[in-house]
Amino acid sequence: MVRFSRARVMTVIATALAAVGIMSAVPALADPPPPPQTPTATTFDGTPTVGPLFRNGLDQHHGCTASVVASPRHDLLVTAAHCVTGTAAGWQFAPGYRGGQTPYGVWTVTHAYIDPRWAGGQDPHYDYAILQVADQSIGGVKTAIQDVTGGNVLAPAPRAGRSITDVAYNSGIDDLPIHCATTATYTDGFPGFNCHGFVGGSSGSPWLAKVPGTHVTEVVGVIGGLYQGGCYEYTSYSSPLTWQADKLILRATLGQHPDVVPAAGSDGC
Repeated sequence: MVRFSRARVMTVIATALAAVGIMSAVPALADPPPPPQTPTATTFDGTPTVGPLFRNGLDQHHGCTASVVASPRHDLLVTAAHCVTGTAAGWQFAPGYRGGQTPYGVWTVTHAYIDPRWAGGQDPHYDYAILQVADQSIGGVKTAIQDVTGGNVLAPAPRAGRSITDVAYNSGIDDLPIHCATTATYTDGFPGFNCHGFVGGSSGSPWLAKVPGTHVTEVVGVIGGLYQGGCYEYTSYSSPLTWQADKLILRATLGQHPDVVPAAGSDGC
């Protein structure tokens, strides 16, 4: 089966062509059955730290999802490396986006940082990227994005069975975010979760986990990694986050050597 950007392309094409009477006799490709009791993501009003990435302006469809990650300069996002090409300079991030509204403003990406093992060979263990965004003048005061939205703490990959909530935006425009509360699993060393509804655009979306007894929210994964996030809409993966991801935050904070990111190759599905 062919998959592109977490979307079941051949199924979608066949369905679309059938709708206009061109391929009415062509059956849609079927995914294997999901695990029993797999939940389904639902729309909601969003969260301040998560939003879609727009490559070509807010009047065009957005692609992947990103989220604000806590950092010393308060100016960083985390997403999937396979979502990024080139420097990402000029891309726009709209935290809390809902129905076309941008309640926390629109922030412009300036630099991208990826692990050298993604840059050199697209190793799925390192399918994450840190994006730096420019500060804005708000009320005459230079303001960083984290000062407006808050930020989630980048943390190691979750243990199997840990409760997580993924917040994502499937590709589109004037849409609502989705979220799903579920638990972490593992496949071949990659964290995963089962939940229906995560398709094109959900790559890079954060796996959020509360730290018990605190107000801290951690990012313990982003959709990506194995098969660039998964071959089926009901199973999603992440690269296993380690201290190597923190090195990207340090590089960005120090302004060291931003990357020009190669376009992602085949997802292997």
